[in-house]
Amino acid sequence: MATSVVSPLSNSEAPYSEHSGHPQRDYAFAACLVTGLTVCALGVLGYHPFAEDGGLYLAGVKRSLNPALYQHGSEFVMGHLRFSLFAPAMAALVRWSGMQLETVMLLVYLASTWATLMAGWMLASRCFAKRSERVGAVSLLAVWLTLPIAGTSLMLMDPYITARSISTPCVLLALVGGLDFLLAVREGQRWQWGRLRAASALLVVAAAIHPLMAAYGLGCVLALGTTIPERRRTRWVAVAGLCIAAISVATVLQMIAQPESAAYYRVAMSRSYWFLSQWKWYEVAGLAAPLAILATVAKRSRRDGDEAQLALAQMGIVAGAISMIVATMFARTGAANHLVARLQPLRIFQQVYIVMILFVGASLARWLGGRIWRWVAVYSLLAGIMFVVDRRTFPASGHLEFSAFSDEAEPVNAWEQAFRWIRTNTPVDAVFALDADYITRPGEDAQGFRAIAERSVLPDYSKDGGEAAITPALTAAWTSGQNAQSRLSERSDAERMAVLLPEGVGWVVLEKNAATAFACGYTNSAVKVCRLPRENSADGISVSSRSSLASTPQPVKQ
Repeated sequence: MATSVVSPLSNSEAPYSEHSGHPQRDYAFAACLVTGLTVCALGVLGYHPFAEDGGLYLAGVKRSLNPALYQHGSEFVMGHLRFSLFAPAMAALVRWSGMQLETVMLLVYLASTWATLMAGWMLASRCFAKRSERVGAVSLLAVWLTLPIAGTSLMLMDPYITARSISTPCVLLALVGGLDFLLAVREGQRWQWGRLRAASALLVVAAAIHPLMAAYGLGCVLALGTTIPERRRTRWVAVAGLCIAAISVATVLQMIAQPESAAYYRVAMSRSYWFLSQWKWYEVAGLAAPLAILATVAKRSRRDGDEAQLALAQMGIVAGAISMIVATMFARTGAANHLVARLQPLRIFQQVYIVMILFVGASLARWLGGRIWRWVAVYSLLAGIMFVVDRRTFPASGHLEFSAFSDEAEPVNAWEQAFRWIRTNTPVDAVFALDADYITRPGEDAQGFRAIAERSVLPDYSKDGGEAAITPALTAAWTSGQNAQSRLSERSDAERMAVLLPEGVGWVVLEKNAATAFACGYTNSAVKVCRLPRENSADGISVSSRSSLASTPQPVKQ
């Protein structure tokens, strides 16, 4: 095939095999390109398996593999996975493969990244006739995979494995099937029911892994369907109908929602990104800018008669606009309840951003032309920026955190080092306490305690607070944990004992300079791990007095 041997930046065109006027899909070239971009993305964007939500999901998988873990506070480990098959599926994959968990998670991460980029290529192949444009589109997507989605506390793809890592390529591939069906209808060809069935099946898979993101993926497919009618008035009626349907669903949800307590209200208000009224101006601009870009693309595509580009751009505009309307109407701080806010309708902008990036990447390719040095210079600059962003986000951790693959390889991060020591030197049923906001402390880099230490811990403000916000039943447990751990490193030993013993805590992780007479079996440059003196403790420690414990020689690692 002639197009298989031309330069990747060639502007040659070939007919699309199913829809005239579109390039033929060169899967061999695409597979090689996407594989290379996956490796580049890993090197540029980093890999942090225990950080942020990665630690939450990894702890859930570990609990599925070993039910003896996290006996205290297990609802914070498995609560966010109660409607998902992610944890049991990953656990089953570990058992079936015989490989260690960390290896499986890395392979799944690479596979999901590859699938996302391939889905991006397939969407681009429907929209752009020139190979150079498709290369530019998917290359920019690879470089910007960890781009934050304004105000939603999400990235396009995380530098670790989560349920979204799997739902994202499924939703994108569902859009490919939906777009194929739409183009066949618009061009008067035989309707591609097989593509529509494939899109439905992919959404079902996404729903099994991440129901919420699958629901928003379905919203995007429905928004794509509003572009099928040829008459403008009919399209507007379809858009209005979809908008009314979304508002009606939100209204019903608000009506059937359970009353909220004052304590839960305080939890909900801790998630400021749920509410547009709490956003900064630049976050709001981050919603408006993609819609403006897609509006420009739609105008140009309508003029040029490009049905695929027009449909995809209009899909993004419709989906984004409707989600903003729903969020403005129902996700309000003063609403009677916050069920719709908990569902975070603006998460649909993940797909809007991806579509926008594909169009921007294709436009960038047209500007760069066929000069290789321009491509290298521009994409190296963009990759360098994202590399710096990752290093500033995780400054005290390794860029590629592969230390989990070996017990002998020590992590770079001092907090991780302490958590690893806990895993090998404390009882499985030990219960820990840390400062409530430990995840945001300088040098901690949002490394998840449970995922690394494999021990129970009182709920933290950030990640466990997010779980309590979407599961009101956890409000009391989360509030109690916050009160017990607030400013823990600054308290006296007597104050710590008074609040932690009733919570069943036997161990604490304190900042290195915290004053304590507790016996601390481990100390490094950031923290120290100490035992609480208590009679007949649940973890087998029995100490008659703080003074005797303090005088006991303990191994200390600097």
